[in-house]
Amino acid sequence: MSLLDAARTVRENAYAPYSNFKVGAALRTADGTVFTGINVENVAYPEGTCAEAGAIAAMCATGAREIAEVAVIADAPAPVPPCGGCRQKIAEFAKADVVVTMATTDGATLQMTVAELLPGRFDASHMDRT
Repeated sequence: MSLLDAARTVRENAYAPYSNFKVGAALRTADGTVFTGINVENVAYPEGTCAEAGAIAAMCATGAREIAEVAVIADAPAPVPPCGGCRQKIAEFAKADVVVTMATTDGATLQMTVAELLPGRFDASHMDRT
Protein backbone atom coordinates (compact mmCIF):
# COMPACT_ATOMS: atom_id res chain seq x y z
CA MET A 1 0.00 0.00 0.00
CA SER A 2 1.36 3.44 -0.91
CA LEU A 3 1.70 6.16 1.69
CA LEU A 4 -1.10 8.12 0.02
CA ASP A 5 -3.34 5.04 0.07
CA ALA A 6 -2.65 4.65 3.80
CA ALA A 7 -3.69 8.28 4.36
CA ARG A 8 -6.78 7.79 2.19
CA THR A 9 -7.82 4.68 4.14
CA VAL A 10 -7.35 6.19 7.60
CA ARG A 11 -9.16 9.40 6.55
CA GLU A 12 -12.42 7.46 6.65
CA ASN A 13 -11.98 7.15 10.44
CA ALA A 14 -11.63 10.90 11.02
CA TYR A 15 -14.01 12.33 13.59
CA ALA A 16 -15.32 15.60 12.14
CA PRO A 17 -18.99 15.96 13.17
CA TYR A 18 -18.87 19.77 13.17
CA SER A 19 -16.92 20.64 10.02
CA ASN A 20 -17.42 17.35 8.15
CA PHE A 21 -13.90 18.01 6.84
CA LYS A 22 -12.09 14.73 7.21
CA VAL A 23 -8.32 14.65 6.86
CA GLY A 24 -6.01 11.66 6.79
CA ALA A 25 -2.24 11.68 7.11
CA ALA A 26 0.44 9.06 6.83
CA LEU A 27 4.17 9.27 7.33
CA ARG A 28 6.98 6.87 6.67
CA THR A 29 10.01 6.74 8.94
CA ALA A 30 13.58 6.21 7.83
CA ASP A 31 13.25 2.46 8.53
CA GLY A 32 10.08 2.18 6.39
CA THR A 33 7.49 2.03 9.18
CA VAL A 34 4.21 3.81 8.37
CA PHE A 35 2.22 5.78 10.94
CA THR A 36 -1.19 7.30 10.31
CA GLY A 37 -3.30 10.01 11.88
CA ILE A 38 -6.71 11.65 11.53
CA ASN A 39 -8.26 14.92 12.55
CA VAL A 40 -10.46 14.75 15.65
CA GLU A 41 -13.00 17.42 16.62
CA ASN A 42 -15.04 17.73 19.80
CA VAL A 43 -17.64 20.11 21.14
CA ALA A 44 -15.14 21.95 23.36
CA TYR A 45 -12.52 22.17 20.60
CA PRO A 46 -14.49 22.11 17.32
CA GLU A 47 -11.50 23.02 15.17
CA GLY A 48 -10.00 19.78 16.43
CA THR A 49 -6.58 18.28 16.28
CA CYS A 50 -4.67 17.76 13.07
CA ALA A 51 -4.11 14.49 11.27
CA GLU A 52 -0.39 15.16 10.80
CA ALA A 53 0.09 15.78 14.53
CA GLY A 54 -1.66 12.48 15.26
CA ALA A 55 0.67 10.58 12.94
CA ILE A 56 3.71 12.25 14.48
CA ALA A 57 2.50 11.42 17.99
CA ALA A 58 2.00 7.78 17.00
CA MET A 59 5.53 7.72 15.57
CA CYS A 60 7.04 9.27 18.71
CA ALA A 61 5.15 6.83 20.95
CA THR A 62 7.23 4.03 19.44
CA GLY A 63 10.50 5.91 19.90
CA ALA A 64 10.96 6.71 16.19
CA ARG A 65 12.27 10.18 15.47
CA GLU A 66 12.93 10.56 11.73
CA ILE A 67 10.32 11.22 9.05
CA ALA A 68 11.29 10.20 5.51
CA GLU A 69 8.03 11.03 3.70
CA VAL A 70 4.57 12.48 4.43
CA ALA A 71 1.17 12.24 2.70
CA VAL A 72 -1.99 14.21 3.53
CA ILE A 73 -5.41 13.86 1.92
CA ALA A 74 -8.72 15.72 2.24
CA ASP A 75 -11.94 16.14 0.30
CA ALA A 76 -11.16 19.62 -0.95
CA PRO A 77 -11.10 21.45 -4.29
CA ALA A 78 -7.28 21.63 -4.17
CA PRO A 79 -4.60 19.80 -2.19
CA VAL A 80 -4.59 21.05 1.41
CA PRO A 81 -1.23 21.81 3.03
CA PRO A 82 -0.51 21.07 6.68
CA CYS A 83 -1.31 23.97 9.03
CA GLY A 84 1.56 26.10 10.31
CA GLY A 85 1.84 24.21 13.58
CA CYS A 86 2.03 20.88 11.80
CA ARG A 87 4.60 22.24 9.35
CA GLN A 88 6.84 23.04 12.32
CA LYS A 89 6.16 19.61 13.86
CA ILE A 90 7.05 17.90 10.57
CA ALA A 91 10.20 20.04 10.30
CA GLU A 92 11.22 18.92 13.79
CA PHE A 93 11.48 15.30 12.59
CA ALA A 94 12.20 15.64 8.84
CA LYS A 95 15.14 16.93 6.85
CA ALA A 96 14.55 19.92 4.57
CA ASP A 97 14.41 17.76 1.42
CA VAL A 98 11.71 15.37 2.68
CA VAL A 99 8.74 15.33 0.31
CA VAL A 100 5.23 16.11 1.55
CA THR A 101 2.48 14.94 -0.81
CA MET A 102 -0.83 16.74 -0.48
CA ALA A 103 -3.84 15.24 -2.26
CA THR A 104 -7.56 15.53 -2.79
CA THR A 105 -9.99 12.64 -2.77
CA ASP A 106 -10.57 13.43 -6.48
CA GLY A 107 -6.93 12.61 -7.29
CA ALA A 108 -5.23 16.01 -7.54
CA THR A 109 -1.80 16.06 -5.92
CA LEU A 110 0.85 18.59 -5.03
CA GLN A 111 4.32 17.74 -3.77
CA MET A 112 6.57 20.11 -1.86
CA THR A 113 9.63 19.63 0.30
CA VAL A 114 9.62 20.52 3.97
CA ALA A 115 11.88 23.48 3.14
CA GLU A 116 9.37 24.75 0.58
CA LEU A 117 6.48 24.36 3.02
CA LEU A 118 8.32 26.08 5.86
CA PRO A 119 11.07 28.39 4.65
CA GLY A 120 13.15 29.83 7.45
CA ARG A 121 12.08 27.05 9.77
CA PHE A 122 13.12 27.22 13.40
CA ASP A 123 15.54 24.47 14.40
CA ALA A 124 18.06 23.63 17.11
CA SER A 125 20.78 25.68 15.38
CA HIS A 126 18.93 28.85 16.41
CA MET A 127 19.75 28.03 20.04
CA ASP A 128 23.41 27.18 19.47
CA ARG A 129 25.57 29.88 21.01
CA THR A 130 28.92 28.11 20.60
